[in-house]
Amino acid sequence: MGEQKRKEQSKSEFIFGKKNYKFMFIGIAFITLGFILMSGGGSDDPSVFNPEIFSWRRIRLAPTLVLIGFGIQIYAILLNPNKE
Repeated sequence: MGEQKRKEQSKSEFIFGKKNYKFMFIGIAFITLGFILMSGGGSDDPSVFNPEIFSWRRIRLAPTLVLIGFGIQIYAILLNPNKE
């Protein structure tokens, strides 16, 4: 009888709390925005060089947003949902 009660309690609990999922969503938004900012800048003609691929947005801003997003994801996983 004690084993059945334990199973019922474990089914009703989530590993992460609402606060964790909010931070995870914010982290995914940062990562997605960073990858969107990295895209493009290519040339249709392979013999023509387009210096736009080395713009500040693609070299500095986008990777920084991706790393911040991964940092937020790590924080969201390690955050204790029971502690307020």
